[in-house]
Amino acid sequence: MRRTSALILIGNEILSGRTRDDNIQFLALRLGELGIPLREIRVIPDIRETIIRTVSELRGAYDEVFTTGGIGPTHDDITAPCVAEAFGVPWEIHAPTFALLSEYFRHTEFNAARQRMAHLPRGAVPIANPISHAPGFTIGNVHVLAGVPRIMRAMFDELAPTLQRGAPVFSRTWHCTSLYEGTLAAELEAIQARHPDLDIGSYPFHREDGYRGVALVAKGQDEEDVSRAAQEIHDLISAKGATPIEGEPLR
Repeated sequence: MRRTSALILIGNEILSGRTRDDNIQFLALRLGELGIPLREIRVIPDIRETIIRTVSELRGAYDEVFTTGGIGPTHDDITAPCVAEAFGVPWEIHAPTFALLSEYFRHTEFNAARQRMAHLPRGAVPIANPISHAPGFTIGNVHVLAGVPRIMRAMFDELAPTLQRGAPVFSRTWHCTSLYEGTLAAELEAIQARHPDLDIGSYPFHREDGYRGVALVAKGQDEEDVSRAAQEIHDLISAKGATPIEGEPLR
């Protein structure tokens, strides 16, 4: 079964360059393993109308939608109320989460800002947060995660067993150090044409120590088709007089 997903990165700090996003690669790899490969990624600001519009659009286009960022205690953490609005439900105190956070903050001040994190869209299911306890949540096919990478990963590990899996994504890579993209482009395009359901990629690499070349990748959800395309890539590299090396190049 083929399933698809999209990711929405929410935060002015990402768009400004102040914060580097470290979540995309983790989610892309994990979702591929679960057979729910990412098909679209959007980076959007902390603007109410933009969040509502983007969530509404993508949840209708993909099987699963994931968001990161904007679920903390500050004034610009508006993801949760915006998702509630996108679903047409109230954003309200979730009693079990309120009790959980009240206990967590019992030795300090459980103030109004922290109480914001106990609000969820009505009908949402919390995603446990074993690190800082303030949960993410799932509503419909939208999964709202923290932006901090360590917390996001912990939340995703809690969420992953509940996701409906599809066919896993398989990948095979060959690389070489004596050929470059321009000498392979035409033949690689022909391989792509013979395997239209796969993603055939060409990725140059150049290390500071002079180790350079190109990696050619076949990726898709049909393992046999991936294997056939990978063999064609191997044979192409050999036909060009280079030595195919299986796997990703050393970084």
